[in-house]
Amino acid sequence: MSEDKLKILFVDDEPDIANVMKYALEHKGFRVDAFTNPQEALDHFKPDYYNDIILDIKMAKINGFELARKIWQKDNDARICFLSAFEIYENEVRNVFTDLHRFCFIRKPVTIDFLINHIKEHLS
Repeated sequence: MSEDKLKILFVDDEPDIANVMKYALEHKGFRVDAFTNPQEALDHFKPDYYNDIILDIKMAKINGFELARKIWQKDNDARICFLSAFEIYENEVRNVFTDLHRFCFIRKPVTIDFLINHIKEHLS
């Protein structure tokens, strides 16, 4: 695999979503590490490795907000996109995380083309 591919960390506790997104993003040329267990994703996380991180918000054990905080403790410059079907979370994200250049919000359901465009916009 080419080293110049953008590297994405994708975390969603629903296996079907994680698998489909991993497959679709890889098919579009990204390198993707997908996890359904937030703690495993955190254990696997490497600072300065991923170009973008996509986290579902509503997950068991560790929610997306908690996981983001833990990732930012390891890499303060990590770029994170929160993924959720719930509009209320978008407002909460904006209130809790004020450093807008480090995160974005993507509302489910999402098409792969929309997701890719959002990732590219977030990274530019």
